[in-house]
Amino acid sequence: MSDHKNDYRIERDILGEKEIPNSAYWGIHTARALDNFPYYCSIPSSLKRAFFAVKWACAQANYDLGFLEPSLGPAIIKACEEGYEGKWDDSIVIPFFQGGAGTSLNMNVNEVITNRALEISGYEKGRYDIIHPLDHVNRSQSTNDTFPTALKMALIRMLEFLEKEVVLLRDELLKKEKEFSAILKIGRTELQDAVPITLGMEFSAWAEAIGRDRQRLEKTQEHLREINLGGTAVGTGLNAHPDFSMKAIGFLNQISKLSLIKANNMFENTQNCDVFANASGALKILA
Repeated sequence: MSDHKNDYRIERDILGEKEIPNSAYWGIHTARALDNFPYYCSIPSSLKRAFFAVKWACAQANYDLGFLEPSLGPAIIKACEEGYEGKWDDSIVIPFFQGGAGTSLNMNVNEVITNRALEISGYEKGRYDIIHPLDHVNRSQSTNDTFPTALKMALIRMLEFLEKEVVLLRDELLKKEKEFSAILKIGRTELQDAVPITLGMEFSAWAEAIGRDRQRLEKTQEHLREINLGGTAVGTGLNAHPDFSMKAIGFLNQISKLSLIKANNMFENTQNCDVFANASGALKILA
């Protein structure tokens, strides 16, 4: 029989103590979120890995700016890199539907990185006096800039894949337009036979519509590339070094190759979610 004390560790927050499985890389904030939010479906791997990429870039920026000590920075960066490679997907356990605009997901990622970095450094999980999820891993950041940045990255990846498929569909429709250019049929209006057209004309209309759908997907990706990373809570960049934003975005582009750019107005980019509504609209029109 296993020893209960050896199977669990005790973590503490302002609400009290909680037992956390020793095998878990997440911590007390994640545990409380799991108590609060019922499980419906898991977070897509694309979003998990995008979040690890954001944390990786931020850790590298903080390290270069001297805000992470040489004894901590490399371990944190290594843990982020492993997460980006998908090694810790199973440790991101927060449900897809959650309150707090992504705060619990942000903390889940922070805690996994922290405990893995502690492990890399030779310490036990939960030793937040050495590496802390907020003071070190989340330094110069907020849920309000990391979460939307990760979400935009994940959406761009998915839209890039979808756009390639849309192009293939459009090209096939154009082929059918030529193939069926001499086939006559009856055009219908108001559910009744009307005037003659060719079957090729029908396919040309579908190809044109799909072409516009592709343009909408391209434009949506263009808007999604504007990010507010480094704006922290409300876009002011409070508690972050003036050079942090550009450094972090630069590192994020090296990691992701997504050509992300700093938003012209960080306050607006933090405040508004119209870019996500626009992405939803483009997908609905395509569907």
